[in-house]
Amino acid sequence: MNMNELIIKKRDGGRLNEKEIRYFVEGYTGGVIPDYQASALLMAVYFNGLDHDETVIMTKVMRDSGDVVNLSEIPGIKVDKHSTGGVGDKTTLIAGPLTAACGVPVAKMSGRGLGFTGGTVDKLESIRGFRTAVDEDDFHSQIKEIGIAVTGQTAHVAPADKKIYALRDVTGTVDCLGLIASSVMSKKLASGSDAILLDVKCGDGAFMEDIESAEELAKLMCEIGNADGKPTAAVITDMNQPLGNAVGNSLEVIEAVETLKGRGPEDITELSVFLAGCMIFLGGKARSREDGVRMAREALNSGRGLSKLEEMIGRQGGDTGVISDYSLFGEALCRADLVADASLAGYIYQIKARTIGIASQQLGAGRTRKEDSVDMNAGIYLHKKVGDEVREGDVIATLYSDDEEKLKAGLEKASSAFVISTEPAARPEVIKKVIGI
Repeated sequence: MNMNELIIKKRDGGRLNEKEIRYFVEGYTGGVIPDYQASALLMAVYFNGLDHDETVIMTKVMRDSGDVVNLSEIPGIKVDKHSTGGVGDKTTLIAGPLTAACGVPVAKMSGRGLGFTGGTVDKLESIRGFRTAVDEDDFHSQIKEIGIAVTGQTAHVAPADKKIYALRDVTGTVDCLGLIASSVMSKKLASGSDAILLDVKCGDGAFMEDIESAEELAKLMCEIGNADGKPTAAVITDMNQPLGNAVGNSLEVIEAVETLKGRGPEDITELSVFLAGCMIFLGGKARSREDGVRMAREALNSGRGLSKLEEMIGRQGGDTGVISDYSLFGEALCRADLVADASLAGYIYQIKARTIGIASQQLGAGRTRKEDSVDMNAGIYLHKKVGDEVREGDVIATLYSDDEEKLKAGLEKASSAFVISTEPAARPEVIKKVIGI
């Protein structure tokens, strides 16, 4: 068996068996198979897909490539949440603390860059001193003590996925149903939580652009999780415009804090409270999903969610002063406003999420290569959303970067993201469908 044979077989539409999948996963993870051959096979999979059995096998092999965490010593039903990625998605920083504040332990292992901006781990590292590398004993003790911990995916948990995803991220092979499902679920099944909530994005800025594809992915991941004995549910949510107003690392953390203070944008607030409500129900603390949402809303209004986030930041070595003083995040060296000219006057009909995502990446907020670092202060703040009126001279968005050339490129890209109409447009519904709960 060799990689060339596997590449040709998948290129020509063949089905890979367990032995072949294991050969690829173990060989690439072990450094025997080079990037260029792994990339070729991933591209063949991207075009020809993985069937149900291949996806299940890929998930199992990647899960078993490292340690499977045991959280049984931690009391309660541990609930994990995962988003398939989007633009401006900072819900973990809001829903997690709200869930923990309602007595459900949240054991969260998060990843880095999703292309457009950093992942949850990158966002948290914009807080001075915050430790995203937490050893197993400390991870367990923190959840016992305060009910929540967010750590980076360690080298020992699904290491195959970590290496394969980093390659997919920079080779245009992320948005493939079978690869997404196996990537997400291999980590979730290895991370030790008792129940899993999936936030499956749908729209222009998501891997799944139409609701049918999003539903197919959601059902597949729920099947994998439930078959492994972990109750798994999914929420299909809108990504036809950026979520919230902030896109970027420190900008998104600030918006998460503002949301927990009750001052967040309507869409990010609605979605975060709903996700937390689902997690509270999965964690056995609510009689129904609706009851869970009520509990999450109360935790938001009372400030208990904000206190829980502050507690987590402090417990993981971060500067809790950022809760009240946003200047502690630092400031981008360069900024520019996108000002509406006559062509942008009217009502915002659409904000192309993918275009905003690419613009933020050009500003330095995301990665184009797996070795890249991210600019924590780079990003975009949207002053207008779909349905808002824009008059000539209005500031539609403010862009931030540490590099003038990157700022110029990002500004040019962002200006093409806005579609204007002469009549007011309806604001999109954030929550499209719920599966399994």
